[in-house]
Amino acid sequence: MSRVLIVLGLVLVAIGLLWRWAERLGLGRLPGDIVIKHENFIFYFPITTGLLISAVLTLIFWLANR
Repeated sequence: MSRVLIVLGLVLVAIGLLWRWAERLGLGRLPGDIVIKHENFIFYFPITTGLLISAVLTLIFWLANR
């Protein structure tokens, strides 16, 4: 259990450090991400970005367990 928490913490730190770099690549603004803007309201739902991140993390964890 402690190993999982350490790895999860390291992954979160890495994501935090790489966030600015990922924004430059266009993550968060991919086709399929939903953005609804009104006068004083913005709704953002990153469907495509979430699917892409999920696929990459699945591949990483699958390779780590081999």
